[in-house]
Amino acid sequence: MPEGDTVLQTAVRLRTALAGRILTRSDLRVPRFATADLTGRTVLDVISRGKHLLTRVEGGLTLHSHLRMDGAWRVYAPGERWRGGPAHQIRAILANTDHTAVGYRLPVLELLRTQDEAKAVGHLGPDLLGPDWDPETALRNLLADPGRPLGEALLDQRNLAGIGNIYKAELCFLARATPWLTVGDLPAPTAARLVTTAKQLLEANRDRPMRTTTTTRAPRGSGPGPKERLWVYGRADRPCLRCGTPIRTADQDARPAYWCPHCQSGPTS
Repeated sequence: MPEGDTVLQTAVRLRTALAGRILTRSDLRVPRFATADLTGRTVLDVISRGKHLLTRVEGGLTLHSHLRMDGAWRVYAPGERWRGGPAHQIRAILANTDHTAVGYRLPVLELLRTQDEAKAVGHLGPDLLGPDWDPETALRNLLADPGRPLGEALLDQRNLAGIGNIYKAELCFLARATPWLTVGDLPAPTAARLVTTAKQLLEANRDRPMRTTTTTRAPRGSGPGPKERLWVYGRADRPCLRCGTPIRTADQDARPAYWCPHCQSGPTS
């Protein structure tokens, strides 16, 4: 699933391809906006806000999109073969004389007034990779519901924006807490470090083609080998990189959770 760092990279690619150029083609393939035509307008900017993308267009309009599980924006040069999926999965096409941006499998695609962007993203907490980042507010949001499992609180974009299931697993491991430990049971210093670590992880990966958490903040112990990029996510039944205990997995809120039963304390369901 695209997480905050991946969405930021997508925004950078779209901005590089589209910003400052006049659209020569506009095709929004969702019923509500199928007749909307942005052709002839200049793309002003493309920004990310948590896991959301905002493409701002001349005339006070913003194209809001969200990738969720498997959505993607691809950028192609003139004459280049489109490879993001079959044609029926295309939801948006934005093109100028130099590039064509194609949105595949976008579960959220809407055209709104730029002044109304808050209707789409105003509910989000501080963006880990955005100019509004505020660790004190993020920490306060996380701790607002002490009885909530840590994994669920980290995924709630109203608390802090940009964490997905991968970072959830990695952050819980680095905090030495299972995803089911309630946030109220986290020691205060651990909770504060968790917010700081989340920022560090996403900042470290904002420009990386391959997400890596094992070289950013290593727990005590022998540490991972050079080819291991993640501590626990996707490593079910494989040995923990810190202690060698097999990593376990179980569903949490309909998503797989991963943890080391030796290194992480707390309930397991």
